[in-house]
Amino acid sequence: MKFRPCIDLHQGKVKQIVGGTLTDNSENLVENFVSDHDAAYYAELFKKDGLSGGHVIMLGPGNEAEALKALAAYPNGLQIGGGINADNAAFYLDHGASHVIVTSYVFRDGAIDYRNLKKLAASVGKERLVLDLSCRAKDGTYYVVTDRWQKFTDLEINKDNLMNLAEYCAEFLIHAVDVEGRRQGIQEDLVAKLGNWAAVPTTYAGGIKDLADLELIYRIGRGRLDFTVGSALDIFGGFLSYREVIRWVNDPDLKSTAT
Repeated sequence: MKFRPCIDLHQGKVKQIVGGTLTDNSENLVENFVSDHDAAYYAELFKKDGLSGGHVIMLGPGNEAEALKALAAYPNGLQIGGGINADNAAFYLDHGASHVIVTSYVFRDGAIDYRNLKKLAASVGKERLVLDLSCRAKDGTYYVVTDRWQKFTDLEINKDNLMNLAEYCAEFLIHAVDVEGRRQGIQEDLVAKLGNWAAVPTTYAGGIKDLADLELIYRIGRGRLDFTVGSALDIFGGFLSYREVIRWVNDPDLKSTAT
């Protein structure tokens, strides 16, 4: 179980946003935190602490320059997502990203576009491709959502679909959008399902508020899931100690008490 740190960029600044509020109407946006530091500051921090496999997410246009600063500060230590497609993926890999993260490019009209998925996998190699399968609940079932997490697709999060998609990528990144950024607890049923179904390394994000939530992810996710946490961390204006999270992850005795 790894701690995958995050750098979320919006309008050229490092921010923490309540995920479900990111729409075309800026009046709906709820920002938990806007940093005085640039993206490179956080990338250097994560590099110093040996936290690899985190992600830089560009939430809309105007974030490319900051994203490139982060990649330059921590070459091959961070993944990048947000507007990634077959035309620009190689550019970000050449500028220091370890992997590219893709969502909308591989979906069209609410369904997965295997032509684009295969094109991207062939272009960069499946070993450097991460599928963002962030999802929301509808009628008791989780479906992948795209377009700033506002549009439901017909792709259900289930064992068969995850097994199939694992043929085209190295990892999954899955935000529980309904709880993302709210710091009110994880989506336990989703974590349990992912713990049973994960076919490739899978990172869960959404709702983490304290170390007890990490213990819960470890226990019900069967130790098979990595995690990312943003708004709750003290480095992003929250109350959960970044240092305590690192200590918890690195101490097997602490995790053993959660099983």
